[in-house]
Amino acid sequence: MSDIDAPRNRKERRAAASNKKGSRLDESDAPYEMKKPDFDAKPKGKTLYDLADERMELLDKGQPFTTKINPDGTVEKLNNEDPLGQVGEAILYSFTLSVLHFTLDVLVFQQYRQEIEWQEIILRTLGMAPALFFLIYMMHSDTAARWPGVKQILFLSTSVAAGCYLIYSGNNAGYYAVMKRAPPVGTLWVWSVIEMQLLYAVVSVAIVGVYMWWGGLKPF
Repeated sequence: MSDIDAPRNRKERRAAASNKKGSRLDESDAPYEMKKPDFDAKPKGKTLYDLADERMELLDKGQPFTTKINPDGTVEKLNNEDPLGQVGEAILYSFTLSVLHFTLDVLVFQQYRQEIEWQEIILRTLGMAPALFFLIYMMHSDTAARWPGVKQILFLSTSVAAGCYLIYSGNNAGYYAVMKRAPPVGTLWVWSVIEMQLLYAVVSVAIVGVYMWWGGLKPF
């Protein structure tokens, strides 16, 4: 091509390229077969909707995910074990509940005796901590995990009994008895509610409320 025939601007370059290659790619020149996808074809494996439904079903049952899907499509099994372990979990729970026991003891002293005996409160809290650790350790063991229904019923019974007794003693017992019994019974009540599933916890609180209303008692 001579310098005279060479394109001098963008418009002429586009026209030359169009005349040389054609404005459109013909189907016969395509390196692959051009056709519309079959939207009516059924998927060969599980779709994302199927996987999402399975995950939601596991969540509704209170079960954690045991597998995950990697970006490359492979399935990896997850380790859902508690990172703290049974002993670490028992230590964490028992420490938290011991702090609750200490707080309730201080509040009871403040209400009934006005003078707080710190040494007496600390000794009672330290004496309660080993018992809490043992109970929590046993209830979080593999043996207890095999019977989740029995475990929930046991906590429900404990919660109702502790709640009703705490309401009764607060309305009828003497101040010395309340000071001795309210902190440990209140701690046991709170722990039982924490360990229960939401439905059992609501039922236990409702039963204690009905007992208080039926007996004409008042919260303290």
